[in-house]
Amino acid sequence: MAEQLFWKEIEVDMEIPPLSKIATTRTLVEWAGASGDFNPVHYDMPFAEASGLDGPIVQGALKRQWLVQFITGWMGDEGTLKKFSCKYRALDYPRNMKTMTEPEDGETWLCKGKVKKKYESDGESLVECAVWVENGKGEVTTEGKAIVALP
Repeated sequence: MAEQLFWKEIEVDMEIPPLSKIATTRTLVEWAGASGDFNPVHYDMPFAEASGLDGPIVQGALKRQWLVQFITGWMGDEGTLKKFSCKYRALDYPRNMKTMTEPEDGETWLCKGKVKKKYESDGESLVECAVWVENGKGEVTTEGKAIVALP
């Protein structure tokens, strides 16, 4: 966790330090087991290709959780995530595994964000942020919005 942020320190247009993420085919299977999302487009190459894809695709819900981890890590333990939403804009393909524990070289994603608004409402000090997942080409594949309450 980062140091605790305080509302008075926040500025509109402030950038949130990025969080890098890697997804491998193993990650997708682990996420399927944890989430119950066993759609074969996320782990079965022949099925994904028969579905018109270049291979298995990263689960949208996994990318959503990356963004939740990103924003809650930034706000600190005393912050509260009040609202979160996201939209999936493009497909992401995982890295294959080189060994049982080592991934092949490949895509690394960045979770990024920016403060859009700072306001008070019903006695709470709130910050609205734009958040997104960017692939290695700088393309936004998932975009969202978070509202956090800060001390």
